[in-house]
Amino acid sequence: MNTLIFRTAAPLIAVVMLVFAGFILLRGHNEPGGGFIAGLIAAAAMAVYGMSAGPSAVEKALRLPSTSIAGLGILLAIASGLASLVAGAPFLTGLWVVVPIGEGTLPLSTPLLFDIGVFLTVFGTLTAILLALEETGGKA
Repeated sequence: MNTLIFRTAAPLIAVVMLVFAGFILLRGHNEPGGGFIAGLIAAAAMAVYGMSAGPSAVEKALRLPSTSIAGLGILLAIASGLASLVAGAPFLTGLWVVVPIGEGTLPLSTPLLFDIGVFLTVFGTLTAILLALEETGGKA
C-alpha cells in the first residue's frame, strides 16, 4: 500500500489520531476512555504512518525505542502506586495535588499518572510489535 494518495494523507491521519488519543486519555477519568484505549489509538496511528513511510521513519519520529517507552510507562504506573505508600495510604490510593496557575488552579492526581503509564505501556508494546511486523512484511 504505497500509493501517492496514501503517502500524502497518512501523516495527517496519524496526527489526527494522536490528538484524538490525547483527548481520550485525558477524558478517561470521568467518561469512557483512558490510558488503554488511548494507547491502542496512538499505536494504530504509528501503524498507519509506518505503512506509508516505513518502520525506520516511525522509529526516527519516536526518538526513543518503543520498548523503552513501554518500560517508562510501567515505571510511571508503579510510581503512582508508590506515591500513595509514601503518603501513608494503601498502594494505588488516589492522591490529588492542586497546583496554582495564574488565577486558576490545576488539579493533578496519581490516577492520571497511572493512566499515562498505562498509555505509554500499551503504546510502546503495540508499536514494537507492529514495527516488527512491518519490518518483516508480516511474514513472521
